[in-house]
Amino acid sequence: MLVRHASKAKAVRQTASVASLMDSVSEKDLRDWVKWFSVPRHFVGQPQANREAAETIASLLKDWGYEVSFQGPLYNVVARPKRAGDRMQIVAAHFDSTAFTPGADDNASAVAAMLGCAKAIAGASPKTPVMFVSFNREEDGLLGSLDFVRQLAEKERRRIHCAHVLEMVGFASDKPNSQKMPPGLPVKAPTTGNFLGLLANAKSGKHMNHILQNAKSYLPEFPTMGLHVLLGFEKYLPVLHRSDHAPFWQAGIPSVMWTDTSEFRNPHYHLESDTPETLNYPFLRRVTQLLVAAAMT
Repeated sequence: MLVRHASKAKAVRQTASVASLMDSVSEKDLRDWVKWFSVPRHFVGQPQANREAAETIASLLKDWGYEVSFQGPLYNVVARPKRAGDRMQIVAAHFDSTAFTPGADDNASAVAAMLGCAKAIAGASPKTPVMFVSFNREEDGLLGSLDFVRQLAEKERRRIHCAHVLEMVGFASDKPNSQKMPPGLPVKAPTTGNFLGLLANAKSGKHMNHILQNAKSYLPEFPTMGLHVLLGFEKYLPVLHRSDHAPFWQAGIPSVMWTDTSEFRNPHYHLESDTPETLNYPFLRRVTQLLVAAAMT
């Protein structure tokens, strides 16, 4: 296992067009989306709110010109780019919550970042076209992402350059000792919870490095670090499989998880107190800006 820091990555050349798209990311939009989605919206517990969340995501993506459909019986939202290509990226976030929590960080923050990226690049031409996917039932054993990956045709699987999976990306704190590590994980991390965490395995390590290079180049003051798991070691650590990147890994598809590290930082994890006012919106905006840079380059 290797811990990599953006501050030590090799910088890449900035482009004015990418910087301009990053600047277009609106903190107000992110706040508004988090507030709207922060109601209990479990697939079984609150089916109407769950369906409304899916339909709202689909409506926004349609407004920005994407070709949107609902995939499978779980109502995953899939937005395809206007321009097809031999290769394709995926930016994904689950939209359901646990049954009795508003889920502002888990996972309205990630839905907001996904939407912010989709809006920013809607009129652009990324190097690799981007598909945006919002999974349902992550909170029920990753059922939505499992179904999505299972239904991919082999030809489409081979087209996926990388799947960027967002899992809780809105909570940050500059307080000392605000960051913990999962027990049994043989690495050290900062004890202040103000950084974005990335997680990659052997197939996705190069993609994580590219994200770190973009962070170094476009957002040098934004603490970003990644955990690169080598030699298939992730199979021995179940804690590394707790989000929608896992079905991609299991299928041999490169995937990087983006996270604020969940309960290892956020004391409101899976509680009724996971509300919009607990989030750090400048942090969420920087995550979204970095996502735009990664999607564009």
